[in-house]
Amino acid sequence: MHFGQWENREITTTAKKLENRQAPRLPKAGETIHGHGFFIGFGGKGANQCVQAARLGSKTAMVCKVGKDFFGDNYIQNFKNNGISTEFVSQTEQAATGAATIIVNNEAENAIVIVAGANLLLGEEELQGVEPALGGAKVLVCQLEIKPDVTLQALRMARDRGVKTIFNPAPAIASLHADFCRTSDIFCCNESEAELLTGVAIRGVEDAARAGEEFLQRGCGSVIITLGPQGCVVLTAQDPAPRHIPAKPVTPLDTTGAGDSFIGALAFYTARYPTMPLEEMARRANQVAAVSVQAAGTQASYPSRGDLPPHLF
Repeated sequence: MHFGQWENREITTTAKKLENRQAPRLPKAGETIHGHGFFIGFGGKGANQCVQAARLGSKTAMVCKVGKDFFGDNYIQNFKNNGISTEFVSQTEQAATGAATIIVNNEAENAIVIVAGANLLLGEEELQGVEPALGGAKVLVCQLEIKPDVTLQALRMARDRGVKTIFNPAPAIASLHADFCRTSDIFCCNESEAELLTGVAIRGVEDAARAGEEFLQRGCGSVIITLGPQGCVVLTAQDPAPRHIPAKPVTPLDTTGAGDSFIGALAFYTARYPTMPLEEMARRANQVAAVSVQAAGTQASYPSRGDLPPHLF
């Protein structure tokens, strides 16, 4: 979860250490193969989205829990290094800092296993601590790497205070409470998440449009379904006609975290340019994410404002 633009600030949750292994292909069950690269970096959907928004110029804050361990200490310093407020970051001795193992193949595809760790200990007490600051935020971004009921409570709190909400239902769960849609100004997911949540088999733009229409019927203010190199599909309750926003073709090196780069950029544009049409925000977010896939790593690949062309601002 991250706050966006609170006096130009954003707020997010979930922080993880990432172990990234590079291999020619993804291994089959029970198989051992040789890789050709390994590194440890920072991740977690909320943290990734927060870092990308911060690098574009948002004043951001994280709401998360990490372990009282080496990785947790490191993670807090990483937030500070990116200019992110750690006022609402807490540490616990009851669980280790969340972690994820990622394998990336030669086609830039990835397989990910996460261990939530301290993320699952974030609860109502922490949200109550955030409440006084929430009214000054412009955007709240939430995900599902913490307990779903805590995420839903945060979305309700934001809506009650007139704060724009962006909800990324990832990792997706089939039994998603109906209020997640009703409390989402922007409901943003990828094709696999949309397929799990709606039952619509998504093979392209037309299928994504049908899934988006289903989300609108459930009460979402607007919907974005990302389609990787095909760009994304945008629908709004005011104008429900689906709009396909294509992505410019690039040669990817590592697609890990591209969706988080997109959402972080989307949060930045939502907070900084509130009257900008959603399709234009999505078009620009596509371009930011396209830059991220041309470099290795997750947060390490995220561009700063100075790395991007002026027309995106």
